[in-house]
Amino acid sequence: MDEVAAIYAGAEETRPTALIGEFRRTAVLVPLDSQGGLWTAEFQGIHWIHAFTDESALARFAATRQETDPGEAVHDWEYRTVLGARLLDTVIPAVGEPTGVALDVGGERPMMFPPVTGIVPEAVALDAALDAALDVVTDQGAVDAAHTDATPETTPGAASGATSEATP
Repeated sequence: MDEVAAIYAGAEETRPTALIGEFRRTAVLVPLDSQGGLWTAEFQGIHWIHAFTDESALARFAATRQETDPGEAVHDWEYRTVLGARLLDTVIPAVGEPTGVALDVGGERPMMFPPVTGIVPEAVALDAALDAALDVVTDQGAVDAAHTDATPETTPGAASGATSEATP
């Protein structure tokens, strides 16, 4: 993928939008787990669907898995060919948990597509959920501020209404 190669080559001007667009138009190979579902791994609360640009990238990943986990049974890895757009727009929202795509993990040029706005639908984007939560907190803060008394704060236990000043 040309855009991934440009990023790894240290191109002065990277084009994240072009990278995502190219991924969306690319058919990738997604290995299947033992139950026939898409193979994922969880890292820090995010599920990552592993996808590969070709069979050799998938084979390298399988070989690496067997080297790092000797208990991993030697087997042919079944996989599905899925369009990147389908992974991002249909599969990830169906998972029901924060999910991104890890492309060519274990290869020379891995690329991560995290579950954020601009990559996955806004309804399942982690940053959209965070922004919505911050909006609620900010809105509540505005409501609380509107209801505060504009008079100086009274020091508890002080006689004759002495006031205290806030110190920075």
